[in-house]
Amino acid sequence: MSRGVAGGRDGAPRRLIVEADGGSRGNPGPAGYGAVVRDAVTGEVLAEVAEAIGRATNNVAEYRGLIAGLTAAADLDANARVEVRMDSKLVVEQMSDRWKIKHPDMAELARTAKRVASGLGSVAYGWIPRARNAHADRLANEAMDAAARGEDWVRKVEEDPPPVPAPRATASPMTTLLLRHGETPLSVEKRFAGTGDVPLTENGRAQARAAAAALADRGLEAIVTSPLARCRDTAAEVAAATGLDVRVEDGFRETDFGEWEGLTFKEAGERFPDALRAWLADPEVAPPGGESFAHVGARVRTALDKLKVRHNHQKVLVVSHVTPIKLLVKDALGAPMPSLYRMHLDVSSLSSIAWYADGPASLLTFNDTHHLK
Repeated sequence: MSRGVAGGRDGAPRRLIVEADGGSRGNPGPAGYGAVVRDAVTGEVLAEVAEAIGRATNNVAEYRGLIAGLTAAADLDANARVEVRMDSKLVVEQMSDRWKIKHPDMAELARTAKRVASGLGSVAYGWIPRARNAHADRLANEAMDAAARGEDWVRKVEEDPPPVPAPRATASPMTTLLLRHGETPLSVEKRFAGTGDVPLTENGRAQARAAAAALADRGLEAIVTSPLARCRDTAAEVAAATGLDVRVEDGFRETDFGEWEGLTFKEAGERFPDALRAWLADPEVAPPGGESFAHVGARVRTALDKLKVRHNHQKVLVVSHVTPIKLLVKDALGAPMPSLYRMHLDVSSLSSIAWYADGPASLLTFNDTHHLK
């Protein structure tokens, strides 16, 4: 069984995802936790850990799950960059040092988790809905069932990581053509449009067809799209023009703007002045009920890593939204997060980036709208 694997493809730090959960039937009551470690590029499960911990509270069980997941990640690769995903807002905010920890038991568990995390390359924390934490939740429920039966129950399954292929002896890049979806009713009025499934307008469909015509002879080898309808409908026009299939990649969806969805910037400022100021000042801050740019950036980088594995040295169209495209441009330029506020992307605009395995990325074009004229 492999341990301490140093680095990932092309010598870069390996990226792992830890999904963790815990619970108690009674709070306090029969309690247990579950955690899963995945390869961030392929999504493959590399380790599962779960345990019945007797009688405890929900929060204790959640922290125990986090500690177990971080420990399993460290066993796989002590140098890994780890993204922790949990449906416990409390644990995520406390471990991100945004919420204070008042209960002494929780403080001790948090210190333990931070000690384990300090032995890894880096650790970032993000909240996800319970439905997207189903694997860890299932393991935690199995552990709680065992605790309710009075059993000492532990599950630990660790897999050897997949072999890392040798890089090709070539400097040819993977090139992403980044197409923002066509016009929607919300984009016309310059309103926050996040994960709501707003349709294209008739003009938006015409813009998608114009982009498809411009892309028909660009030598595309694959099409990837955000799961939201405005992107899927835009991608469908390009697929019709090129004969390529379309693959949906959830990581390229737009930011969840929470309670700002459908509002103009002015309306959001009037209704949520403090929240808007904090959001503009700190990429770790999320809109009320939404997700932060830092969290979006993490999933966009994971989606990009998947592209690099599946489409090495190919030309790929990515149909996405303002924030994911800007984040890719920011990363390609090595620019700071505030640069996002200094970029403008028109609907149905095209940008392109060459991603070199043996060197820095190159921004080739940005906000090209010649096909709309």
